[in-house]
Amino acid sequence: MTQVGVGCILLPFNPAFKEGFEMLDVVRVGFIGAGGNASGHMNRVSQIEGTQIVAICDLNESRAAEAAGRYGAKAYTDYRRMIDEVEMDAVYVSVPPFAHYDAEIRAAEKKIHLFVEKPVALTLEKGIQIWEAIERNGVISCVGYQLRYGPYVEAIREFLQDKNIAMAVAERWGSMIIPKRWWHMMERSGGQLVEQTTHQVDLLRYWVGDVREVYARYALQVHKHTPEVTIPDLQILTLQFANGALGYIASSCTNIPGRGGYDIYIEGMRIEVRGREPRVYPEDAGVTFTPREEPSIDEAFIDAVRRGDPSGIKSPYIDALKTLDVTLAANRSAKENRPVPTYFSW
Repeated sequence: MTQVGVGCILLPFNPAFKEGFEMLDVVRVGFIGAGGNASGHMNRVSQIEGTQIVAICDLNESRAAEAAGRYGAKAYTDYRRMIDEVEMDAVYVSVPPFAHYDAEIRAAEKKIHLFVEKPVALTLEKGIQIWEAIERNGVISCVGYQLRYGPYVEAIREFLQDKNIAMAVAERWGSMIIPKRWWHMMERSGGQLVEQTTHQVDLLRYWVGDVREVYARYALQVHKHTPEVTIPDLQILTLQFANGALGYIASSCTNIPGRGGYDIYIEGMRIEVRGREPRVYPEDAGVTFTPREEPSIDEAFIDAVRRGDPSGIKSPYIDALKTLDVTLAANRSAKENRPVPTYFSW
């Protein structure tokens, strides 16, 4: 079986994607969820030549109708009906973390290709069942880890491939607490690390490799007098990567101005990523990174569906599941006050 490298793992390439596949002139796209995140994807998808948004579903009937009217699509409040009634080539599932599961499996069973917003689930059990449905039905999958598609990301990743990485650090300080009630509730969002800082966890995995073990400490300090907030607003993680490197992630949602970025330490050198352009220290190291004109995550997904070829997707479902694995291990570690091994990397 031919092996094609995707993300930090090797996935078997399903030849059925190409053999006998007729390229689609028009990719018909549906949306489950019509909130702010989905609206951004709708706008970008609508601008890709050869796409048609055919159906939009949301529990809020007026929001579904408004979005559907904007793109000439059918409006639904029941995703089951939409999946059963509408001919779609692909569907975006852009729902809160606690709502992921049934829609993805139903769509996969209908051979509808899937774009799933992160995090992909709140338990590994549900995530694995969705992944099994994707694999069983030969469905192309993409998860909304858009940072992997940045202009410098591949250049950094390729540079690190043969390097002895010592430590990788990510920071996400001072984020706003999202003004959605479900986001404040641990049992609904999984907390900031699972729902938001998952982007930083994922990019470190993409650059450095799989994580074997996590040790985390959490605190609720800034919002401790707000009864409806049950998620921690401060999180510190230490990571052990499979290649022997160590990692550190600091994250907070404290409603104050903050900062974010990455530092990767290799022998004799540090790569600093603040904003878009990376810097290398010492400055006379003679290493520079050239930006690349990469397709956006939406362009990559639509192109994969159109051509029946997932090789351009950098964030397939199985790799996103491994990122979820790290964040859930961190939650467990903080709760039990002990290092926790990840499920996938042992």
